[in-house]
Amino acid sequence: MASTEQLEKELARVDHKNSFHRALRRTVYALVVAAAVSVLVASLFLPVLRIYGSSMVPTVEAGDIVVSLKKREYLPGDVVALYYENRILVKRIVAGEFDTVELDADGNFRINGTPLDEPYLAAKDFGDNTDISFPFQVPEDSYFVCGDNRKESVDSRSSSVGCISSEELVGDIVFSVWPWRRIGKIH
Repeated sequence: MASTEQLEKELARVDHKNSFHRALRRTVYALVVAAAVSVLVASLFLPVLRIYGSSMVPTVEAGDIVVSLKKREYLPGDVVALYYENRILVKRIVAGEFDTVELDADGNFRINGTPLDEPYLAAKDFGDNTDISFPFQVPEDSYFVCGDNRKESVDSRSSSVGCISSEELVGDIVFSVWPWRRIGKIH
């Protein structure tokens, strides 16, 4: 027959085992909830994207990893991610709804008659894929977007892409997180 001391030791061992399992279960539940919340926030509010292609050089380059932020209002000059044919593209908003866009043969934009200042461009270009007629009026609830690498970019200057509706926007590209040498705010 077991002594009272042995019974107390066995009871303490069983209590410790049960408290360890409860703590482990709580920790696993907390980690699962934290992971689910992180995935939800990342996919709905702060999508993280990897850049493919060269249409936004020098602002972002192939291989860069960037963070976007969903906004209610997008303005000319914003670098945005957008859905296009089941892909996500990154372009810069040049003009908003009802704006009149003009583009000369040297690649200079005029928006509503005012020259567009584009200090972020390495070079201006009319674009090899430009096939729309200018002046062009941006439709309601739409944006005229262009890549910063104007010679190579396929964007709103091409009838195959056209203007982008607000529903197609994923978010404003706000920050580069990779590679280390390019970490920082995107302008």
